[in-house]
Amino acid sequence: MTTNTKMMPGQKSVELHARRQDAVAVGPYHVTPLYIQSAQGAIVIDVDGNEIIDFAGGIGMQNIGHCHPKVVKAIQEQTASSIHSCFHVMPYESYIELAEKLNEKTPGDFKKKTMFANSGAEAVENAVKIARKVTGRSAVVSFERAYHGRTLMTMSLTSKVNPYKHGFGPFAPETYKLPYPYYYRAPQGMLPEELDEQILNHFEQFFLGEVSPDNIAAIIMEPVQGEGGFIVPSAEFVQGVRRICDKYGIIMIADEIQTGFARTGKLFAMENFGVAADITTLSKSIAAGMPLSAITGRAELMDVPGPGQLGGTFSGSPVACAAGLAVLDVIEEENLTERAQVIGTRMLDTFRSWQEKYDIIGDVRGLGAMVAMELVTDRMTKEPAKDATSKVVSECWSNGLIGLSAGLSSNVLRFLPPLVITDEQLDKGLHILEQAIVSASK
Repeated sequence: MTTNTKMMPGQKSVELHARRQDAVAVGPYHVTPLYIQSAQGAIVIDVDGNEIIDFAGGIGMQNIGHCHPKVVKAIQEQTASSIHSCFHVMPYESYIELAEKLNEKTPGDFKKKTMFANSGAEAVENAVKIARKVTGRSAVVSFERAYHGRTLMTMSLTSKVNPYKHGFGPFAPETYKLPYPYYYRAPQGMLPEELDEQILNHFEQFFLGEVSPDNIAAIIMEPVQGEGGFIVPSAEFVQGVRRICDKYGIIMIADEIQTGFARTGKLFAMENFGVAADITTLSKSIAAGMPLSAITGRAELMDVPGPGQLGGTFSGSPVACAAGLAVLDVIEEENLTERAQVIGTRMLDTFRSWQEKYDIIGDVRGLGAMVAMELVTDRMTKEPAKDATSKVVSECWSNGLIGLSAGLSSNVLRFLPPLVITDEQLDKGLHILEQAIVSASK
């Protein structure tokens, strides 16, 4: 195994990339040209033996780290027993047990029920189906900068045009978008509470001018916007959305696909705001990389669709459910919600110290270990530094660190390190990142 200070794709990665270009469609994008061989915890080894620190975690899929021994063991034991019978044909205990645990742990002091699907987009699709079935209404409201997936409905609810929506219309009808508080880019002099009030008051004008509330089945929101740039709202804003939903009988859907499973310092991000949604969508770190998602909601809502109206052939496979049960055990046994708070505090404090040194850093924000920096060409105009952000991402991977960009203007550096990352690995990753920022600032 080798560790290069300045790595370029090695021979094996180059060969695999040529095969990829010949055999795989262009659409599935990848951040680095390095091809993975193995991974453990927060460390990835590529096919040429290079060791890379992972600050991306598979876009938030690896909260408990790559190949956690407990998850690997659970998967191995399940595959030796049965791989898939289809829950709709011959059900199994692990599906029920995982549903029971999610019903218990998901925010909300009310009886809940759960169904499983395969991906985050499927979870959102099913949450919308349930909300429409329950209310008899058709409209669904999301927010500016939202990201909910790449299927027709979820793409329609998503706000970023390029690359996610460009050329794929027409989109699903009866989808609408409202502003979401972005305190860094609020009008100069406006306080956060004033922006919250302005947006919440806008709902009433929206109901008059765009769509009547008695036609809105659901409002779906990310507690912290992911692809939108790790935008963190205030508790007052989230609570205000909850009040609006209650006032008009609208189903509140929390998209916890990226924010769930200890990422924000709580098991679920909505706990940070003191709000329980009617339906919660879960995926990504739910099963440490196995394809699984969940829709957990009020029992009386979840039971409205009849037998056969929800589901899917591979949904909630025994192997994925076994992994999901192991994930919940690991989070509790290793105190990963507390660890997320420690990691997040360390990263935010470090980024804020850099903000004082490097003018390119316009804003630093995050919740728990879901942390971001927004890069700008000028702090006064706040012009997005898209090219510099891209350069930082490239400089990082070429020096042994995987990071991601985000935001409508692709000028936000976002970080989702595995919560099992060691202090030494975190320090080394932050050193690489700082050097990349220095290089991009020149």
